[in-house]
Amino acid sequence: MPVCTALNDDQFKLLDAYWRAANYLTIGQIYLMANPLLREPLRPEHIKPRLLGHWGTSPGQNFIYAHLNRLIKLRDASVIFVSGPGHGGPSLTANTYLEGSYTEIYPSITRDAEGMRKFFRQFSSPGGISSHAGPHVPGSINEGGELGYSLLHAFGAAFDNPDLIVACVIGDGEAETAPLEGAWKSIDFLNPVRDGAVLPILHLNGYKISGPTTLARHSNEQIRKLLEGHGYQVYIVDGDDPFTMHREFAATLDQCYAAICAIQHDARTNGFSHRPIWPAIVLRSPKGWTGPKIVDGKQIEGTFRAHQVPLDKVKENPEHLKMFEAWMRSYRPGELFDVNGRLVPELQAMGPVGIRRMGANPHANGGLLTISLDIPSFTDYAIPIEMPGNTKVESTRPFGAMLRDIFKRNEKQQNFRLFCPDETNSNRLGDVFEVENRCLVSHIENFDDHVSPTGRVMEVLSEHCHQGWLEGYTLTGRHGLFASYEAFAMIVDSMVAQHAKWLKTCRTELPWRRPVPSLNYLLTSTCWRNDHNGFSHQGPGFIDALLTKQGIVSRIYLPPDANCLLSVADHCLRSRGYINLIVIDKQMHPVWLDIDSAREHCARGASNWRWAGNENGIQNGQDPDLVMACAGDVPTEETIAAAWLLRKYLPEMKVRVVNIVDLMTLFTPENHPHGMDEDAFADLFTTDKHVIFSFHGYPGAIHEIIHGRPNPDRFHVRGYVEEGTTTTPFDMLVLNRASRYHLCIDALKRAPHFEARARELIEKTEEALAAHRKYIAEHLEDMPVIRNWRWTPS
Repeated sequence: MPVCTALNDDQFKLLDAYWRAANYLTIGQIYLMANPLLREPLRPEHIKPRLLGHWGTSPGQNFIYAHLNRLIKLRDASVIFVSGPGHGGPSLTANTYLEGSYTEIYPSITRDAEGMRKFFRQFSSPGGISSHAGPHVPGSINEGGELGYSLLHAFGAAFDNPDLIVACVIGDGEAETAPLEGAWKSIDFLNPVRDGAVLPILHLNGYKISGPTTLARHSNEQIRKLLEGHGYQVYIVDGDDPFTMHREFAATLDQCYAAICAIQHDARTNGFSHRPIWPAIVLRSPKGWTGPKIVDGKQIEGTFRAHQVPLDKVKENPEHLKMFEAWMRSYRPGELFDVNGRLVPELQAMGPVGIRRMGANPHANGGLLTISLDIPSFTDYAIPIEMPGNTKVESTRPFGAMLRDIFKRNEKQQNFRLFCPDETNSNRLGDVFEVENRCLVSHIENFDDHVSPTGRVMEVLSEHCHQGWLEGYTLTGRHGLFASYEAFAMIVDSMVAQHAKWLKTCRTELPWRRPVPSLNYLLTSTCWRNDHNGFSHQGPGFIDALLTKQGIVSRIYLPPDANCLLSVADHCLRSRGYINLIVIDKQMHPVWLDIDSAREHCARGASNWRWAGNENGIQNGQDPDLVMACAGDVPTEETIAAAWLLRKYLPEMKVRVVNIVDLMTLFTPENHPHGMDEDAFADLFTTDKHVIFSFHGYPGAIHEIIHGRPNPDRFHVRGYVEEGTTTTPFDMLVLNRASRYHLCIDALKRAPHFEARARELIEKTEEALAAHRKYIAEHLEDMPVIRNWRWTPS
């Protein structure tokens, strides 16, 4: 094991003292509400009534943070700290308090005795701060409560950040998760010429909440082989004696930094030649290191019992109180803080200053560094039409051309990437390959298609990787789009939930967090047109997942055609601080609106398409007999076809067609910023007429959204009801009772003024459904009357 010779014994003692100060502040946050510097004997009233927090991981993270500070100060390096075990939140707040970045953001938490008292009291307390490394913690881009995402965030932050080092602490519990396991592949996408570096630090402390971790039970040699297999040069620091560990870890960190610099210098001087062997550190240290060793006859340090609060009866148990005070005093606070409670000058001098402090590095507050995308006018990619619906295109292909030019116009800024799980061509976005390549820094064959180490189209068959990379990329101030098959977006449901919480907290509580570029989804290969792939590929549930998120950050768009997609995408790519979900299919679909009409429609969010309905002769202020509403491309076509059939066979029935592109407009204004007021809602849907609603997703979503609107029971929603197989496109609609014929039947059943004629027409539609079933069984495709249908005016 290498031993650092650059520092003498006195300097190592100072480094150890800084670590002790961080440990002291960490424990104080978990336990104390008064007497922060132990200037008087501890009494029960100094202890918080509820002891919350995670001690076990914290001393190891404090150790790493102190050593990174030494490296930063010595090398003037730009480093951010990603805490995988972010549940050890008090260690991050302790370190940012020591370096001063915490007080700069929260001036009431002063760097003295009174400020320390407030600092301790607020932790995990009502009206205070949460216990994890959330957005309230300066320098954090990884909350770490839900484990598994740290290494992905780290690589996302490093992409296109050539001068940044991301130190990523990976807990051994976190290392058991699927996203983290997949994240090791990120090394195959990191280009040392144009990207920064990620230094993984696998922290093996042995235990989760109540059981051992799998990797910690492996030998050092097994761990070394595992990480070497992923492509790393592995450095292992293993022990529990602080002085020895300081020397070994300092030497290891110096070697890793030298290796990073050598890799980058070679690549940036001589050009990229091969995937580097990047350094990685394995730190083995006891869980709850330096904490109580034995409590009530049970071992604490080095076991699962140190995970959260190792002494949990301090307030009521005098013996525990005595042990706790001895533990706190073991860090010798009198040597660390002066009479006023300030960190002594020689320890203050140990840390970096200004933006080199990890809590003040602007890359961890990415809105400070965001440069707006240079976006061409979306009207340049418009599909011209002469009549609604008579032109058909692959809806996402014009957007692919727009993405191509976004790459081209932002080549110098290098602040945009497309993330897509091996589906860029499949999703009709392949025009990007005219100017950009797929990224891969491993071996490339001469027959590979548009694959290069310089590419910014990120393709790996892991939705977790794309979600995590894009989060890290946007949180550090850059822009991106995640395009995926609709059914498989659900894989990252939990990840987007965590990101939504982060954005919501930043927007409502943390004005110092500057707005970052939005996280944008394009979901295509949708349930209605995955008829060829079958049931496994049919699922619109991601809409429901995003509907549960607070309206302050969530947006859902269902553009009905290619021109509306261009307008919506332009808006989303320019936005800040949102999660934007766009759902549209990639297959050939009608274009209903010219580009000017599309822009106006998308700006409103919902419109009465008078040309598609049958409201001729209705006077101003009068209502139609029925409203037919639609949201989504396939539901729009079915609704327009149903309205067309009704106009043809029952022209005396007055039908209004309403299209919704911004799903959030259906909410009340109290529930979403985009929600329509009551007058606007009534103008579109009336106050009492039946509404036949054709929806892209699960019908229950619409009933949830319109809750609180007048007479919501009049809305009759057709959508995906979990019926699917490998079949024809139209049969998918029939199976889910969402076809144009089912919509007609629903409309006719709710047309009391036309009861006799309605019965006859219902029979005709049922005959058409029977004919459909017979035809597809014989011909294996949809009937010509369906395949060749085009809208025509009256």
